[in-house]
Amino acid sequence: MQIDYKKIGLMVGLEIHRQLDTKHKLFCDCPTEAREEGREIIFTRWLREAQSELGEVDPAAIFEAKKRKKIVYHGDDKSICLVEMDEEPPHDLNREAVEIALTISLLLNSKPVDEIHVMRKIVIDGSNTTGFQRTCIVALGGWIEVGGKKIPIQTICLEEDAAKILEQKRGEVHYDLRRLGIPLIEVSTSPAIESPREAYEVAYAIGRLLRATGRVKRGIGTIRQDLNVSIREGALVEIKGVQELELIPKVVELEVVRQLHLLKIKEELIRRGVIEEEIRVQPIVDVTDIFLNTNSKILKKKLNEGCRVLALKLPKFGGLVGLEAAPGIRLGAEFAGRARAWTEVEGIFHTDELPGYGITIEEVSRLYEKLNASSNDAVIIIADEESRAIEALEYVRERAIEALRGVPSETRAARPDGTTVYMRPRPGAARMYPETDLPPYPVDLEYLERLRKNLPPTLDEVAKKLAEKYNLSTQIINELIDMERVELFERIVNEMKVQPTVVASILTEHLKSLKRDGVKIEELRDEHFIEFFRLVSEGVIAKEAAYDVLKWFSENPSKSILEAIEALKLKPVNISEIEEKISQLIQLNREVVSKNPAKAVSIIMGELMKEYRGKIDGAKLYQMISSKVYGQKS
Repeated sequence: MQIDYKKIGLMVGLEIHRQLDTKHKLFCDCPTEAREEGREIIFTRWLREAQSELGEVDPAAIFEAKKRKKIVYHGDDKSICLVEMDEEPPHDLNREAVEIALTISLLLNSKPVDEIHVMRKIVIDGSNTTGFQRTCIVALGGWIEVGGKKIPIQTICLEEDAAKILEQKRGEVHYDLRRLGIPLIEVSTSPAIESPREAYEVAYAIGRLLRATGRVKRGIGTIRQDLNVSIREGALVEIKGVQELELIPKVVELEVVRQLHLLKIKEELIRRGVIEEEIRVQPIVDVTDIFLNTNSKILKKKLNEGCRVLALKLPKFGGLVGLEAAPGIRLGAEFAGRARAWTEVEGIFHTDELPGYGITIEEVSRLYEKLNASSNDAVIIIADEESRAIEALEYVRERAIEALRGVPSETRAARPDGTTVYMRPRPGAARMYPETDLPPYPVDLEYLERLRKNLPPTLDEVAKKLAEKYNLSTQIINELIDMERVELFERIVNEMKVQPTVVASILTEHLKSLKRDGVKIEELRDEHFIEFFRLVSEGVIAKEAAYDVLKWFSENPSKSILEAIEALKLKPVNISEIEEKISQLIQLNREVVSKNPAKAVSIIMGELMKEYRGKIDGAKLYQMISSKVYGQKS
């Protein structure tokens, strides 16, 4: 599908979040990297919404409070303290984190504030024990140049990271508090980005600038990108939690497709003469009797649990609920997302997708008959506890009414395939209020000037120096930088006798190959590479074993390199054994050795590598074969 992004008025703003590599958390002395496991701490809370000073209640807070979830927190006394448990006021703002944030602000041409004031942002999904997140503006304005275009920066904030979700189930969520309070930088751009590709390039440029400080954490979970996407006649939609940089263009593209699809549905509903009142007056009907003997596994399961099956007719929506603009993008998915987010219902179907899922055509016919519906109508059915099913269908009704207006402004969560799902309403102005436990933090002009004079070099400058130092191309150095493996690369090269080209190739090309093959490379830690290269430098295993060893480590991250060698049968072989096999293969290929020794070397090399790959260095084996082949010929 070709989209003219300028014609539809695409506007994208980015919010880049990155953990800072500080010794302590933002508001206490707990470490940001746990060195040892402490005594386990578990406690439970329930959070609810509260009014602001003006008597207003944030809609996002109402959404979370309505779930009335039991929240179970997990931690240990080496990683958390009374601050994370909300049993003690926050300590002073972390000076190290402030310095990093100010350095980033200067690199982004932003203007630091005179005083840093900490604010509270209401968050009652349980990700913070207090019911709010502490955040503060460090700088305003600024810009970053990308592709010859200046992208304005709106704000640079310093805030505490949230707790990590361990497990979710109906009515209960478990969080790990070890991440709570780690300093987080947030860089927000203006909505000046005009294409999916440009969104990627801006995020990439900001990411490189953050890494240039050398003071941001790396690895999975340390970076997150949020997007604000809108098109003309559409709506401003906030998309949370894009983990991978490469996913950004796809998320933007699919959000545009989704909004265009919803606008198309709006036009069709208007053409069909659908009006809001017609949807509002439709009753919710108990249709349990139709499905008492159903073959649908989902409905049967819910009925066995004592649930009911309820239905709602949507007049003249027939064919539009299941109409798909792209995989996962259809009105039915909008209905299901809204109902599940608010009520956590499970069994939800619509007639555009039926018969199917074990529901027969006879059951569908009886459903139409009971609701006095025709083929021009759509019927939504939900199987759950009666009160929950009624509530869920009311949310479906409201979402159907919104379809008459086009695209609702909301917060959505990014999925790994680039699609999004309804998350919650967009927060309002009542969400922010001052932090009363912390005084303002003054920013001294002389201090800023010292930071300005000692700004770190850009990554382009770093890449050029490293390329010259190790005699490598700037392309492969930039790959090491982008994959955040430069420090590891330098440590291996400087501590072990392994060629820089070999180390760089394994840390880039091998890892990309592993990822393409579906290997979970995020499970690989620095020590896995260090153990591998140490044995390569000692001649215990060959560099050719890299793929197999790293793949094995990704599946067994807690194991040692010696266990890897044992499992993969990579124990060193006897050189005399290899020499004997070379002689045998030379005899088997006497004619080729005589007429074309180069071809003979290649044939013998191929045969031996089948058996000895990873057990002997390839270059050494090639030398041994060549010496014998050409010696035989002479």
